[in-house]
Amino acid sequence: MTDLSRIYDFLPCRTPASWVEVAVESLPVLLIDHANCEKKAAATAMSLMHRYTENTGLLNKMSRLAREELRHFEQVLKLMTQRGIRYETVTASRYAQSLHTSVRKKEPHKLVDTLIVGALIEARSCERFAALAPHVDRELSDFYGSLLKSESRHFSDYLALAHKVESSAAVAERLDVFRVLEKQLIEGEDREMRFHSGVPAL
Repeated sequence: MTDLSRIYDFLPCRTPASWVEVAVESLPVLLIDHANCEKKAAATAMSLMHRYTENTGLLNKMSRLAREELRHFEQVLKLMTQRGIRYETVTASRYAQSLHTSVRKKEPHKLVDTLIVGALIEARSCERFAALAPHVDRELSDFYGSLLKSESRHFSDYLALAHKVESSAAVAERLDVFRVLEKQLIEGEDREMRFHSGVPAL
């Protein structure tokens, strides 16, 4: 089992129990959104590769990450097919978009903020896999458990890349900003159940 202590220390809060309770009753839409998240994660990595072609370290990390995220997408799609769940269009949660609204526009600050957002998204994904695993069927639980190691590494990669762009103090200052926002998104109410949504509104 992957050691999640760094993930828990990094994130501003844990997933509320009320989210888990509704999530286990909403597995079809959760799996569809999970597939979408994996696809978007791969697209984000590819976008960074296109935007920062001179950053060899970033190119290597994002190339590997994109391949892994696409593999995860294929695995989720296979699970859905086995369970008779159609891959339909669902609206995206406000989570990632809301985090990206606080990304600064000028470089190198834009890159640092984008990497911090990436680290938060990967860390939250990892934390949610661990939160869900004890409450779902064995097949899905094993699958979520298998994703923990790679998602944890993706979080570390994003964070390490940010520290190579700006000082530790500068990264820590921006992390504080994004942690506040992330906590509000996770603990705030959401009307739709999504993989990164907040507390389900009753």
